[in-house]
Amino acid sequence: MTKEDAINWQQTNGLEYLKIFVIALIIFLVGKWIYRKVTGLVKKAMTKAKMDETLISFLGNGVYMILMVCVVLVMLDYIGIKTTSFIAILGAAGLAVGLALQGSLANFASGVLIIMFRPFKLGDDVDAGGVFGVIEEITF
Repeated sequence: MTKEDAINWQQTNGLEYLKIFVIALIIFLVGKWIYRKVTGLVKKAMTKAKMDETLISFLGNGVYMILMVCVVLVMLDYIGIKTTSFIAILGAAGLAVGLALQGSLANFASGVLIIMFRPFKLGDDVDAGGVFGVIEEITF
């Protein structure tokens, strides 16, 4: 490609690509604003339902991340990047990580259940496997 061809291409296509980039950036910024609002509403609803603060934080961050991935995929699709392969990669990676961390994820799920159903509260005396103690903090 000669210098004149490059300049000609830039003049004919440059504005179109700049427009696509600006619209994609607007999609990202509006999406970011929307998922922050949705996350805030989810956290408010869980607070009103008097859920545990740790669970509110965890689920709020989970909703935030899921919506963020969705907005990025929409933005990439608008730019023209095929997102089906990204979704397939995310699914395969999620399955691989889930299988690799099966034991750890079971313990994590147990922690979520303890936080949700509250069989223990802060300050409770417990006897676990012959070890006595007082619950000072419940986290994941």
